[in-house]
Amino acid sequence: MSHLKVPFGTKHLDGVLSVPAALNAAHTAVVLTHGAGGDMNFRQLKSLAHCLAAEGFICLRFTCKALNLGYRVRAFRAVYDYLKSLQRFPITDIYLGGRSMGCRAAVTLARQLSDESEDTVQGVLCLSFPLHPPGQTHAHQQRSEDLRLLPERMRVLFVSGTEDNMCDRVRKAKMKALVEVLWIQRGSHGLTVKAKAKEAVMDEVNLKVVTWLNGTRNRD
Repeated sequence: MSHLKVPFGTKHLDGVLSVPAALNAAHTAVVLTHGAGGDMNFRQLKSLAHCLAAEGFICLRFTCKALNLGYRVRAFRAVYDYLKSLQRFPITDIYLGGRSMGCRAAVTLARQLSDESEDTVQGVLCLSFPLHPPGQTHAHQQRSEDLRLLPERMRVLFVSGTEDNMCDRVRKAKMKALVEVLWIQRGSHGLTVKAKAKEAVMDEVNLKVVTWLNGTRNRD
């Protein structure tokens, strides 16, 4: 694990790169970021990053505390470009992801990159995608626009709690992409479950993410 300063205009973004022991066999990378609060050291993101590295994936997580979505997307693009520039890694597949607002930024960037070229991003990981503001299920249309525009070949994994008041299960975006969903039973927007250890929930999420990513490996 190494701490990084990712160039972003006249500034830098703090990042952490987690890599597997066998770097020569690591062809898939995942970029992760946090939601509107916190930073890259959010407990779930750290747990997932460590798990990914242990399972043979490269993971770059970063902090961007701006609340403007456009700014977050530009920051995500800077991190994506930085990862692509690291020639010491034999990366062939890149997945973008995050939790809450972070995965909104990931989806928007994935849509933008897919417009540029077909093979820039293989998929998006959405932890607690905020489909609408709390309780305002009628407002889902705007936030789901980029989801609906993702191409058919794009793989998307949603991980959401059944009690998340920002992701009404009834209102699902009509997407062309290849979608999988993991519902955390009785889980909140923060993916916490009453009377269930946080570590147990994180283990469930991590296992699903690794299995999902390995689906690409198995097809190759």
